[in-house]
Amino acid sequence: MAGTLAACGSSDSGQGSGDSKTVTLVSHDSWAASKDVIAAFEKQSGYKVAVLKDGDAGQAVNKAILTKDNPQGDVFFGVDNTLLSRALDNGLFQSYETKGSGQIEAEYRVDQDKHRVTPVDTGDICVNYDKKYFADHKLQPPRSFGDLVKPQYKNLLVTENASASSPGLGFLLGTAAAYGDGGWEGYWKKLKANGVKVVDGWEQAYNEEFSGSAGGKKAKGDRPLVVSYASSPPAEVVYADPKPSTAPTGVAEGTCFRQVEYAGLLANAKNTKGGKAFLDFLISKRFQEDMPLNMFVYPVTEGAKVPPEFVKYGPQAKDPETMDPAKIADHRDQWVKSWTSLVLK
Repeated sequence: MAGTLAACGSSDSGQGSGDSKTVTLVSHDSWAASKDVIAAFEKQSGYKVAVLKDGDAGQAVNKAILTKDNPQGDVFFGVDNTLLSRALDNGLFQSYETKGSGQIEAEYRVDQDKHRVTPVDTGDICVNYDKKYFADHKLQPPRSFGDLVKPQYKNLLVTENASASSPGLGFLLGTAAAYGDGGWEGYWKKLKANGVKVVDGWEQAYNEEFSGSAGGKKAKGDRPLVVSYASSPPAEVVYADPKPSTAPTGVAEGTCFRQVEYAGLLANAKNTKGGKAFLDFLISKRFQEDMPLNMFVYPVTEGAKVPPEFVKYGPQAKDPETMDPAKIADHRDQWVKSWTSLVLK
């Protein structure tokens, strides 16, 4: 997928010396930050920020690996725990321990011996449901992975391709965590028989196929269940005009898988000094507290406040599925291969 470049200020491309006045961030399409927060970083650091968005997280990581010898930028943000080992094994990042890293909650820290990545945010990948659809059909929304294979939910769920999409992969890993190495394939056979629809990425699933989102309503989406995030309901409230008193969508809490996103200094970055300054900024209190209502994720640093909309409409799952990064590294590629032949063929 072709990337789109959004530059703030200087037209300096960042190519050439390590002291360039532009620092280039490479990320997925969901990157967002308040203009005044970026402006504050630019004023304080002396660097201009350019952002290169490169598609879904899975696509962005794959492209970064392919271009690692001559990277498109200095910092990469958006590799998550489902894809982290792929990035590390391919030498995508160089070592840098961010200033203030001691403030990062211990449960999110990884790679502590080499410091190739810094945790930036966390969120839960979960099935979302369209409240109106279930009320109109006098049907209880599903609550668990097990519910999704029941006859009353036939042809209602849309998910993303696990081989190309981060939430799609997270959902697959959630089922592997829930049903184990020996049970997840049998579960997906039932899900396929129950009419699950698979599309390429989150944008298509959530904003075109899902009947509960603002975009899906416009696109006349007809699937009232979608794999998205626990923080998607507050997004529906925040962006609505007028704002509803309750979120139009809900979360099936028994379908959640915890995701953590990381950033790192690209191995062959041309502006390493600017890249390090930007990584420090990503875990600063100002950025961490600005981030939730821009990217609809949770902060990872101690003491960062969460907006009231999150508390009310998008609380973190109480007991999400999780998986050790080493297990993901050992099994991910084989699971995705098996999933592809099972679900897409």
